Amino acid sequence: MPTSRRHFLKASLGASALASFASGVPGFLARALAAAQRAQERDTVLVVVQLTGGNDGLNTVVPFTDDVYGRSRSTLRLPAATLHRISADLGFHPDMKEFRGLFDEELLSIVQGVGYPRQDRDHDGAMRAWHTADCEARGAPGGWLGRAADLAWNVDGPGVPAAFVGSIPRPFGLSAEATVVPALRSLEELVLREAQEHGSSPSDNPLLEHVRAVDRRARSNSLRLEPLARQDSGAAGYPSFSLAQDLHQAARLIEADIGVRIIYCELGGGGIGGFDNHANQLGNHCALLRQLAESVAAFMRDLRRIGALPRVLLMTFSEFGRTVSENGRRGTGHGEAAPLFLVGGGLKGGLAGPHPSLTDLVDDAPKHHTDFRRVYATVLEKWLGFDARAVLGEEFAPLDLLRP
Repeated sequence: MPTSRRHFLKASLGASALASFASGVPGFLARALAAAQRAQERDTVLVVVQLTGGNDGLNTVVPFTDDVYGRSRSTLRLPAATLHRISADLGFHPDMKEFRGLFDEELLSIVQGVGYPRQDRDHDGAMRAWHTADCEARGAPGGWLGRAADLAWNVDGPGVPAAFVGSIPRPFGLSAEATVVPALRSLEELVLREAQEHGSSPSDNPLLEHVRAVDRRARSNSLRLEPLARQDSGAAGYPSFSLAQDLHQAARLIEADIGVRIIYCELGGGGIGGFDNHANQLGNHCALLRQLAESVAAFMRDLRRIGALPRVLLMTFSEFGRTVSENGRRGTGHGEAAPLFLVGGGLKGGLAGPHPSLTDLVDDAPKHHTDFRRVYATVLEKWLGFDARAVLGEEFAPLDLLRP
């Protein structure tokens, strides 16, 4: 087996830990290699936006006709007249008019009631579950997107398969075993300022030839990135929010076409996060949802402009939802199920699944009916072309969200 194939095999399997995590999967080796081959034949891109702190789904996709909602939130309930209605019973938050526009264009899907069994309501524990896709603490190696990056990476490929764009430390969901996943604020960080010359005469030294090949790819990628790194986000139609600036950089990475298949961004500031509104929720939540809606809408316009809208899918997630009842400080507590958004040109659009019941609760929080790992399986297998079971460690049925 040639050297590059050995490196490819090691990266594709994510070493022994991934194989152990997926133990019991028949034909794991063949399936992983086949999945890696399928993934390399596609050019689809997944952009993940983390909403840190636990987003209040009930004031994001609002069940305005439900009496329980109105009675439970004396200061936080949103008047029906202010909402952007998407059905007879549901409407987007008043500051999310751009999401209503995307919904009307069938560019946005709302997956309702997303969570997982025995939901952890602690920030760290819940985020760990979402980052690893390991809700039972079985010891999954790295993050779910890091494992996907390991499957996608090819030593002979054009570049790294995944990147984080943002100001917080790189989220654990991108932690990989065999792949370098960079964290950056701007494309400028990927542009070469000086390059070491390694000579051009043929050599029988495999290491030198590998270094030369890597150097050539880095130079080629840098030439693609340099003019895009100078592009002004305002001229491209992005607002000044930090998420919008990060998505502008994500769009430039996609436009450069240097092999990045997974891009991760964040809204909320990391740590406990700005969505953790135990007090005075109304104003803060309004500001965050406005940033989300306007930033994502600008990103979609930009993708349409560069002709990339059909091959990019954006997915949001938050570690948990909030309680139905507000507390005495005009805020909400940690909950369970919440809506998850998918945005892009390859979606069927619309509502997926019923809105959770507000009378059948667990500790004052709506119950989930859709396991988040089914969403992961959908974006991994149906969108990116990976073997979802090789990444998630077990089988989860994909959802019917994407166009054929």
